[in-house]
Amino acid sequence: MSNSIATNKSGISPLVVAAGVIVIAGLIITGMRFLLGLGAVTNLSDNNPWGLWIGFDLLVGVATAAGGYTTSAACYLFGIKKYHAAVRPAILTGFLGYSLVVVALLYDVGQPLRLPFPFFVQQGTTSVLFEVGACVALYLTVLFLEFSPAALEWLGYSKARNLAARLTVALTIFGVVLSTLHQSSLGALFLIAPSKLHPLWYSSYLPVFFFVSSIFSGLSMVIFEGTLSHRYFHDKMDEAHLKAADKIVLGFSKAAAFVMAGYFFIKIVGVAAAGNWAYLGTGWGAWFLVELLGFVALPSFLYAIGAREKNNRIIRWAAGLTVLGIVLNRLNVSLVAFNWQLPASERYFPNWMEIVVSLFLVTLGVLAFRFVVKRMPIFFEHPEYKDAH
Repeated sequence: MSNSIATNKSGISPLVVAAGVIVIAGLIITGMRFLLGLGAVTNLSDNNPWGLWIGFDLLVGVATAAGGYTTSAACYLFGIKKYHAAVRPAILTGFLGYSLVVVALLYDVGQPLRLPFPFFVQQGTTSVLFEVGACVALYLTVLFLEFSPAALEWLGYSKARNLAARLTVALTIFGVVLSTLHQSSLGALFLIAPSKLHPLWYSSYLPVFFFVSSIFSGLSMVIFEGTLSHRYFHDKMDEAHLKAADKIVLGFSKAAAFVMAGYFFIKIVGVAAAGNWAYLGTGWGAWFLVELLGFVALPSFLYAIGAREKNNRIIRWAAGLTVLGIVLNRLNVSLVAFNWQLPASERYFPNWMEIVVSLFLVTLGVLAFRFVVKRMPIFFEHPEYKDAH
């Protein structure tokens, strides 16, 4: 008992210890990656040039960071002001998510100075990958500008803050356009691999699938992040944020239920259009149905029930299932169902060091989020700018 009390008083918890271990291991492997190369820390090959750092860190990271554009659009473009309390947390999550996506790309590319080459050296403007890179870079800039009022309020720069706040609507419109482009283009990247990606996941509608799924991913991530924030940062929230929480959860759950139902329908249309019904009777078909029924149809139904009954507990479970479903879908497209015809011995499975690096990046994001919300007006209105919106 005395040891437990001492541990609590010192501020060292199991979570802090775990985060410390992950950060130290991540830094060591980072050094190995840049000193010894990809082969020392990954299982990548010519057959599998894109691994976990693309499938999880990039594809999942971009999809789960979509709460920024969905929440901003709902508040500033559709005029639903009751969601205003969710905007800054969503923008912060999006900004950190996209920042870590860029960091993950540095691990994969390996030469940081080469990252801006497509913009200045090689004008490959006809490439889908160029469009993704350009949109992600521009949208990261937009997210930084959207987040800047909170940082400027904290720093006390009122004139700069007011100028940044005046750009909100324009930035929101620009952000929605950029998000529409790169969320769909991430799916378009896989259109060049019809012989490698399993027919149940390959479709000419892949860009549509990626974009539509990013919408309910963003909505679900706002609910999921809000649930964790209310548990761990409750003391940082003012009364307005606490009161708005239930309205945000209910409103976003209704939207997510409709969007997921539409996504389920177009996924079925994709299977029908390609004539892939026979594949549903195989093992791959069973796995496809697990994804579609267990992580799309089920959470959509739970969202609808939770919204009708105003049961936030059901809605939060649905949000968790949906986020897991997005992870599963992006990994299925990029890793699991990719090179599906190769024998098991030749297929890609991530090296344990690749997994540690991914955990390292997620941990950095959580620590950065914690640092910001503990200091800046994210979950509360700054006293000098109350009702400024």
